[in-house]
Amino acid sequence: MIDIRPFASLGHANHGWLDARHHFSFASYHDPDRMGWGKIRVWNDDRIAGQSGFPPHPHRDMEIVTYVRTGAITHQDSMGNKGRTGAGDVQVMSAGTGVVHSEYNLEDEETTLFQIWIETDERGAQPGWGQMPFPKEEREGAFQLLASGSEDDGALTIKADATIHGATLPPGGSIVHAANPERHLYLVSSAPVTINGVEAGPRDGVAITGEERIEIVAGDESAELVLVDAA
Repeated sequence: MIDIRPFASLGHANHGWLDARHHFSFASYHDPDRMGWGKIRVWNDDRIAGQSGFPPHPHRDMEIVTYVRTGAITHQDSMGNKGRTGAGDVQVMSAGTGVVHSEYNLEDEETTLFQIWIETDERGAQPGWGQMPFPKEEREGAFQLLASGSEDDGALTIKADATIHGATLPPGGSIVHAANPERHLYLVSSAPVTINGVEAGPRDGVAITGEERIEIVAGDESAELVLVDAA
């Protein structure tokens, strides 16, 4: 099953400094048919104005992945961590027993990012945070593992049965991803693509299950792909 959730159908909240699209129910946006996808609970497509951002606020028992599309975001938390994550790079936070953090765009330009929440497998665990650079030129035509529930695969670590992948495709390029039909995959592309022949537009959500093989083909534009594979 491949279900396209058009970008125009996503939840929308514009706070001036923040223009957000919600793939799943979040804050004041509620759709009983879009409460999550497997263990994926939140996928927000955020545009954050320069010199603005999210002031300190708490989380607990959730795995939070931030993929920066353009610009940069600066993180600071109650564990003493502070770091700047730039375009194409990723940060993860395991909220565990509780953490307070802020996320500010300290740049003069707009920052765009995906904020993805995945239900944790370890409630009440020690909280943690990490970030890694992932140069886009190293993942052209192939998915690169960005984060996973494994501690020994060279990617960022989360406390969930899930993997997060990134790839880029040139115009007309293609990529094949082997899938477990029992799992829940969710894909967002920056440009038009087809997935097993099904067309998806820029920043549409693509919910996938029941498939053993996924072939993604770019259209006339280069495409940046983010794929989450979760239980």
